[in-house]
Amino acid sequence: MVQRKELAEFLRSRRESTAPATLGLRPGPRRRTPGLRREELAQLSGLSVTWYTWLEQARDISVSRQVIDSLARALRMAAPERAHLFTLAGLASPAERTDSPNLDDTLRRLIHTQHPNPAYVTNPWWDLLAYNRTYATLLGGLDDRPAIERNNAWLIFTDDHVRDLFVDWRTEARKLLGQLRVNLARYNRDPRGRELVEALRVASPAFTELWEEHEVRRFHVSRKSIRHPGAGMFTFDYIKLATADHEQQQLLVFLPADAATAAKLLDL
Repeated sequence: MVQRKELAEFLRSRRESTAPATLGLRPGPRRRTPGLRREELAQLSGLSVTWYTWLEQARDISVSRQVIDSLARALRMAAPERAHLFTLAGLASPAERTDSPNLDDTLRRLIHTQHPNPAYVTNPWWDLLAYNRTYATLLGGLDDRPAIERNNAWLIFTDDHVRDLFVDWRTEARKLLGQLRVNLARYNRDPRGRELVEALRVASPAFTELWEEHEVRRFHVSRKSIRHPGAGMFTFDYIKLATADHEQQQLLVFLPADAATAAKLLDL
């Protein structure tokens, strides 16, 4: 299924963020568009300006694999952006639902074997399906929150304590939203994702600002620096594991990246 509105917004955001000089085009003396003009992208992609304009207007027109490939090439999209574009055009693998009723028992048991390392199980919408004591202590008061607020996206944008934990909050927020956007397109039959986005738009101006950037990202192992108000600095390598039977339920673990972090975790 083509997600016309999202496809139009994503193409517009990529076009406007692509500098003409990176594609060998001269900016010209009277350029008002921050990136490429529609006619420039249409020409680079071998499309008519009228047809491409309709595409950005989310009109009900047919979109072929060849056209989407041409646009991705013209905009020099990275692999995650390219995959996201195809998904929005309805050309990726069929969307899947994520509302699995039961937490995978293997992941539940794995959480507790990770102690003292912080660990949790989540789904494509960053809901905290389960977590160990260290993760709850690190974030503070998870057990006291209503279930709807036990969500990493919600916490990082609405909770000052969680926001202040991350030394580079903006980078972490962008990573999370980039992955959320990919999942929103992939699992577009699940209403939970859109409900979360709409709730965050109301609750957080910072979310709205970053969401409008239309950034897309895949998860990869990364290093995080966390500043806890009581325990000091922690440095973690952040990894993700999943089972073959429940790919929408994933275990994420914070592994200590240095001896000081490993020692502090024992006292947290």
